[in-house]
Amino acid sequence: METAATPTHCPYCALQCGMNLTPLPRGGVAVSERADFPVNRGALCGKGRTAAQVLSAEARLTSPLVRSRTGALVPAGWDEALDRVAGALGSVRAEHGPDAVGVFGGGGLTNEKAYALGKFARVVLGTSQIDYNGRFCMSSAAAAGTRAFGLDRGLPFPLEDIPRTGCVILVGSNLAETMPPALRFFGELRANGGTLIVVDPRRTRTAEQADLHLAPRPGTDLALALGLLHLVVAEGRTDEEYIRCRTTGWAQARAAAMAHWPEYVERITGVTVPQLRRAVRMFCEPESAMVLTARGPEQQSKGTDTVSAWINLCLATGRPGRPLSGYGCLTGQGNGQGGREHGQKADQLPGYRRLDDPAARRHVAGVWGVDPDALPGPGRSAYELLDALGTDIRALLLMGSNPVVSAPRAAHVEQRLRSLDFLAVCDVVLSETAELADVVLPVTQWAEETGTTTSLEGRVLLRRRAVTPPAGIRSDLEVLHALAARLGIEKGFPADPEEVFGELRRASAGGPADYSGITYGRLARENGVFWPCPESPGEAAGDAGDAGTTGGAGGAGTTEDAGGARTAGTARGAGTAGGAAHPGTPRLFLDRFATEDGRARFVPVSHRASAEEPDAAYPLLLTTGRVVSQYQSGAQTRRVAELNAAAPGPFVELHPRLAVRLGVTDGDPVAVTSRRGRAVAPARVTATIRPDTVFMPFHWPGEGRANTLTNPALDPASRMPEFKTCAVRVEALRTTEPTRSHPRNETGRT
Repeated sequence: METAATPTHCPYCALQCGMNLTPLPRGGVAVSERADFPVNRGALCGKGRTAAQVLSAEARLTSPLVRSRTGALVPAGWDEALDRVAGALGSVRAEHGPDAVGVFGGGGLTNEKAYALGKFARVVLGTSQIDYNGRFCMSSAAAAGTRAFGLDRGLPFPLEDIPRTGCVILVGSNLAETMPPALRFFGELRANGGTLIVVDPRRTRTAEQADLHLAPRPGTDLALALGLLHLVVAEGRTDEEYIRCRTTGWAQARAAAMAHWPEYVERITGVTVPQLRRAVRMFCEPESAMVLTARGPEQQSKGTDTVSAWINLCLATGRPGRPLSGYGCLTGQGNGQGGREHGQKADQLPGYRRLDDPAARRHVAGVWGVDPDALPGPGRSAYELLDALGTDIRALLLMGSNPVVSAPRAAHVEQRLRSLDFLAVCDVVLSETAELADVVLPVTQWAEETGTTTSLEGRVLLRRRAVTPPAGIRSDLEVLHALAARLGIEKGFPADPEEVFGELRRASAGGPADYSGITYGRLARENGVFWPCPESPGEAAGDAGDAGTTGGAGGAGTTEDAGGARTAGTARGAGTAGGAAHPGTPRLFLDRFATEDGRARFVPVSHRASAEEPDAAYPLLLTTGRVVSQYQSGAQTRRVAELNAAAPGPFVELHPRLAVRLGVTDGDPVAVTSRRGRAVAPARVTATIRPDTVFMPFHWPGEGRANTLTNPALDPASRMPEFKTCAVRVEALRTTEPTRSHPRNETGRT
């Protein structure tokens, strides 16, 4: 008897590509196309095709591990492991206070897990010290989007709108490698007569597809955006009626931009004045246009202001809130959007509510059945939390993150983790961070559990359980349920994901990210629903869905056509008449922005230097990013043979002129040194990078760990570290041992 395929979604990036999973009679799981999902239409990258290989017992943890008296991690039973975790967290809290216990989450956790983790931290532990690794990804774009539009949703329109716009400026994204199935939208854009401008200091695979490639010096994206806005004003290309009717703050933003004349911007960025003028023409002449940013401009100590400058360019030309136009952020992690909406951030409550808002505290406390005054206030951001380990924070519960590889100034973060009194890690594999833990709890992964994620489009999706997990594995929700009970909270932490989602719906109701009208049943039937989606009067709140049914074909939760005809133009659209279900909101801001007066906000910003500029001791710039066959810290993808064959290890990309100056050739070992440490990897000599810049991918631990070098200087608004630029020196290593050059099919920048 043939086993039926289960329709679900990829565990990796924020595209959340659709796929079918079929258990095989002799073991293993087959991954096949799922053509009904509109984002990827069946296409999968190498990571998606091989995702099921990490489900094998050989690749993952199958038993709890505890630190023995000899210092080794040894197998243990679940009761012993959970008792150790609860005992340690409870004793540290009792001796040092609740804020001596920290919680660190991840952008790959489902909405249910992120919600439960935030509730666990604040209700069970009573700690304010919770944040997550998504702070390292989209936080600058989120902060800039919120202050401009009153709302942060990565893309305020579906990806299907991209081929029908007139021009896209893609800033700091190498999506040809970081999310390959999305590249077809940009190919269709050009086939339809539209144009693509790519901003990146490297000529990546994505830049090779562009009509115009701008290669600014790392850390100067803010000046570039201001220079373009200066030219828009000088050439009379502003949309004055739109500015007057739909925005505020233009005079101040205009004055700031006019201080960045083209020749000045050329000196800062290296982008020539003719290139600047051409970019302005390409962007302004079509009726519709978009700016999309990714980690390049965002992972800077001025990332929020940099994104604000690109938003100002969009507002001045009348783009946001119009069909096939606007600003968007290409969220990176699998649940990077949902993960930042429901309570695992330091300053946040579910529904994208602010933790310092008394009304938000009352609403969520009412759902949780606690006193609003008992909820702790905002805590430290991600890097600041990690930096406080072993001093103010004595014990840490970590879920779904690997900061030993992924955090900036990683050697320091590793030392802080080692200094803890107690570390517990919930993970699928024995990551580099899990290796440091006192207790490691093996948990289910994407195909072994049901839950929801929210894609970069704001489309809430149902990931269905397709296979039974190995014996000895529990879900993160089961772990939180068991820990809460051991710490004295018997109720309020169900292990059933649909029950958790039901509570999440109530907690998010009326908030910016309102999921109250979304149910598992709708997600299964409609192939996803775009938030905000409030519950309509008279709508059946239950609609307990069949989490195992096949989702319908076509677009999710929309009654609009791709031209953006209005259905729910406001950010908090009201329920529909007659008790019909709210259709969801594929396209935001068509009628008004999510601010008090409905107008978008210009934010005046000016260029400033990066936190660390080159000098005589460190004369070059380092930028970091990803390659197509690895993902984030590599904890999972480095366990897949096919992916490791394509991308077996780190490398240092450098320009031929720099290679000649150093006396190195392709494959020679080089040392890259910053003020924080030293990394060693083979040289990869290429003319696709600026002569003043070197690039390293950040997927590997050990001596080639790129984040040993990166700068934790924080953006004042988003608290984003400056991953994308720091000062380094590069030196040739003389050795009698030949160093193999890694395959040259791997390049990439997020």
